Amino acid sequence: MRILTVSDEESPFYYDHYAPGRLEGFDLILSCGDLRREYLEFLGTLARCPVVYVRGNHDDRLEEHPPEGCLCAEDRIVVCGGLRILGLGGSLRYRSGGNMYTEEQMRWRIARLRLQLWRHQGFDILLTHAPARHIHDLESLPHRGFQCFVDLLDRYSPSYFIHGHVHLNYGAGLPRRTQRGNTAIINAYHHYILEIPE
Repeated sequence: MRILTVSDEESPFYYDHYAPGRLEGFDLILSCGDLRREYLEFLGTLARCPVVYVRGNHDDRLEEHPPEGCLCAEDRIVVCGGLRILGLGGSLRYRSGGNMYTEEQMRWRIARLRLQLWRHQGFDILLTHAPARHIHDLESLPHRGFQCFVDLLDRYSPSYFIHGHVHLNYGAGLPRRTQRGNTAIINAYHHYILEIPE
């Protein structure tokens, strides 16, 4: 399965400077947030595959005007191509505004998913905007990750944890992909192609 993951900044390669055929061959597109609805609609239309997204901390407008033809995975498990995708958008609260949560608020969102997690017997992909605490995050409050995401990874051991929010151009040496136990952790900033074996 070939998956295009996107987050935070539009890729000119797949949008402004798009050439016919560049979006062919993808089975799924996963968006980690802070992208315009027009961009997500364009990707889904040209790739002709499902687009699953969560909202970023700057995505208040997507609640009233969601991208057409795309699947919002906020606070639920979406199944695409046999993959169980758990979506939790937003970032740690560092100012007033929507799509920002305290650690306790995010824990409550996860607690409300208990029945879905039981029905689906876990999940394969954790799709978020923010990273997990001490995994791809930064010490500054706006880019700090959630400890409850670490707890989710340890409890359910999904195959993939895909997030955005921390731009890789924020500093040298920021990791794109790391491993924690059975889980591959990927920062989808800009775009990243994930190949999942059959």
